[in-house]
Amino acid sequence: MSIFFIAEIGINHNGQIDIAKQLINVAKEAGCDAVKFQKRTIDLVYSKDLLDSPRESPWGKTQRAQKEGLEFGLKEYQEIDRYCKEIGIEWFASAWDLESQKFLGPFNCRYNKVASALLVYEPLLKSIAAEKKHTFISTGMSNVEHIDRAVEIFRQAGCPFELMHCKSTYPMDDEDANLACIQTLKEKYKCKVGYSGHEVGLAVSYAAAALGISSLERHITLDRAMYGSDQAASVEPAGLRMLVGAVRKIEKAIGDGKIGVQAKEVPIAKKLRAHIAWDEASLVK
Repeated sequence: MSIFFIAEIGINHNGQIDIAKQLINVAKEAGCDAVKFQKRTIDLVYSKDLLDSPRESPWGKTQRAQKEGLEFGLKEYQEIDRYCKEIGIEWFASAWDLESQKFLGPFNCRYNKVASALLVYEPLLKSIAAEKKHTFISTGMSNVEHIDRAVEIFRQAGCPFELMHCKSTYPMDDEDANLACIQTLKEKYKCKVGYSGHEVGLAVSYAAAALGISSLERHITLDRAMYGSDQAASVEPAGLRMLVGAVRKIEKAIGDGKIGVQAKEVPIAKKLRAHIAWDEASLVK
């Protein structure tokens, strides 16, 4: 099965629906399978003290102004839903609180996502699992006990899921990727395992693809120099096209692992072995 490619827009739209649409177009043109956003109820996710604290941003001088400036509401998500259907790409979002998960429900997206930060929030896990939609579960900032419990919740609910190996640093240093965990997760949980990357560049994602992941998620941006905490760990349009194209080639190159002579090799073998005595009939066994 082909790797499911998720273009994580997150909050890189900077509160502007036109930028969101541009990013959706970038993902579609690059050959991604879906785009993903993030949804928060500001007063549930952040404390009043934090929201009242100072922060300079394009939207004002407080944390609240910045958080609210980045958050899309019903009107924007209705337009995202309409636009994605128009151009033919799936969309979904990671909810950061129970109200946000309820907010997303009426859109009937095909997928759910558990962000690494929320993997330990059991009420949200149970709410998502109850929907029984295929769910991508990121494992950043989590130990074995945390992942065990999340897997238990989803299996008890009969909800299809896959884990996504992840390291929650932005951007992530290459030496911190620990891609060997992909195989560890496969063996321990007997499930599909994807990769959610926050590194700069493409090499680590190529390596993850070669390790047999089922899904690949990368943040995307129009320009890494744009305002926003996720921009530096994001892939620009040209890089995304390169990444998707290379991953599709890697998928083809992996093959089925069966040892044998390919039909294309037969005439070459006959030519290059013409000077020695050998059993040509063995080529077709």
